[in-house]
Amino acid sequence: MNRSTADILREYGPFPGIDCVHGVTYDGQHVWLATGDTLTALDPASGETLRSIEVTANAGTAFDGEHLFQIAEDRIQKVDPQTGRVVDTIPAPEGGVSGLAWAEGTLWVGRYRDRTIQQLDPRSGAVLRTIESNRFVTGVTWLDGELWHGTWEGDESDLRRIDPQTGELLERLELPPGMGVSGLESDGNDRFFCGGGGSGKLRVVRRPA
Repeated sequence: MNRSTADILREYGPFPGIDCVHGVTYDGQHVWLATGDTLTALDPASGETLRSIEVTANAGTAFDGEHLFQIAEDRIQKVDPQTGRVVDTIPAPEGGVSGLAWAEGTLWVGRYRDRTIQQLDPRSGAVLRTIESNRFVTGVTWLDGELWHGTWEGDESDLRRIDPQTGELLERLELPPGMGVSGLESDGNDRFFCGGGGSGKLRVVRRPA
């Protein structure tokens, strides 16, 4: 298992009117931040927030290439990012969910206190399979066939790459004490966008070579 310190490339925020960053996703141009009552689009080049969609957004966020998916307590909402309209809703797994990602035509949801990641049918919400972790799971993302998730327990937080079949821990990127990871999303290349929870910040971590 490879273990190293996270290389933090950039930090955004805190932003006016945003007290907490819950979920994070990336649509190829903008980073979307789930901030409680809104989804807010951020330009990662300038660091400026561009617009917001009023929708319940208190946990993970995902993007399938066309729509945003947003955890809203006991449900997952499918949102048109152009109009802000909720076009569909599926039930979220019972017992509390945290992170959310889109990959292989399905949704992947982090179950915080259950320490699991579940693959969901995006049409019905049915659980297709469950992957065990040994830490509280926050954000979830896929990158080039690699499954990564954030953890946050007490004062400790890290990014972990796990085997998507067995859940075996393969790699850890440790953040400095007190710097937590809530949402997690890759840019599809060499960066991870990491929500900073109650700090109201977004951080960029380098993907290991």
